Amino acid sequence: MYKNAVRIAALTAIAGLGIAACSSSKSTSGTTSPSAAGSSSQSAAASSSAGGGGGGGAQVGVILPDTQSSTRWESQDRPNLQKAFQAAGIKADIQNALGDKNKFAQIADSMIQEGVKVLIIVDLDSPSGAAVEAKAAQAGIKTIDYDRLTLGGSASYYVSFDNVQVGKLMGQGLVDCLKDKAASATTSNPVRIIEINGSPTDNNATLFKQGYDSVLDPLYATGKWKKVGDQSVPNWDNAQAGTIFQQLLTAAGGKVDGVLVANDGMAQSVITVEKSQGLKAPVTGQDATVPGLQSVLRGDQCGTVFKNTSLEASAAAQLAIDLIQGKDPGSLINGKVHDPQGNRDVPSALQTPEWITADKVEDVVKAGQASAADICKGDVASLCQKYGVS
Repeated sequence: MYKNAVRIAALTAIAGLGIAACSSSKSTSGTTSPSAAGSSSQSAAASSSAGGGGGGGAQVGVILPDTQSSTRWESQDRPNLQKAFQAAGIKADIQNALGDKNKFAQIADSMIQEGVKVLIIVDLDSPSGAAVEAKAAQAGIKTIDYDRLTLGGSASYYVSFDNVQVGKLMGQGLVDCLKDKAASATTSNPVRIIEINGSPTDNNATLFKQGYDSVLDPLYATGKWKKVGDQSVPNWDNAQAGTIFQQLLTAAGGKVDGVLVANDGMAQSVITVEKSQGLKAPVTGQDATVPGLQSVLRGDQCGTVFKNTSLEASAAAQLAIDLIQGKDPGSLINGKVHDPQGNRDVPSALQTPEWITADKVEDVVKAGQASAADICKGDVASLCQKYGVS
């Protein structure tokens, strides 16, 4: 799908993209790369936001969204972007909005005043993201939507994955995990599914749902599969996901056969609720986080979608570099994604996702997006040996 794979692979090789899983390193802008998500990464991200201001003279600014919805932003995207820009000799200012739209706007204002040539954003919602892009455009600064398309925005380019395909992988993955149950299902005893969707303000969540519903809806139509719960989780909040799942499960009489969960963080909350109820219905996920991969190896999660963020980061970095250097970045573009609010098609560089089951966890390690040392701890160590994770 990604027809410029050679160019991206070359940049990735040069940049040596990967995760320094257990250490921190300083970027050329003086910001700090946290080693893990949670309270420590939030603290580190906050300090880089407060003290970054870019360090002066940054050519590109990057605003990451938070540290809570997924560990990927600090453990994968930040170091991958840093390494790509460092390898190209481009000074970058990478900061995290910590889930705060006011902080997001303040960081953007600071970067615009700093005089960055390109601004890369992962919006917290489309209206606030579009407002930042409008300010950047007034200042003559090009913007790139990273991972999430800002609806009604004005970004010149969009870099992400084929997010409908991400959803299809989750839907088909869940179906595959339920083959035995489906074989004996009847209209009076159907396969019961609960869907826990991403944030309603995130266009990606809409695309993911479009993908997995395209797999599941035809099955629901047979009557042998039944959707017994379907709800979105504001801001991808993991704790709310657990509460929402508990409520839907109760409404369904405590009976569920499979749970379509839109990312790994929320999946952990769903798994916790299931265990408290003595259930083990297959659960999906996305992002191939360390906790998610551990759950896949344990069999608590039937799979996760791996989005190799080193490819995404290298594509965004190369787009920014081309724009800074006045080059035509057209060869990086392999499609367009429609913005229904802005009624425009945004030139896009879309990467290909992969469904990861226990026997494919090693693929994530080989890609440098997680380390065996982090994954293979405690009870998971013997499972790593079983599935060849090293």
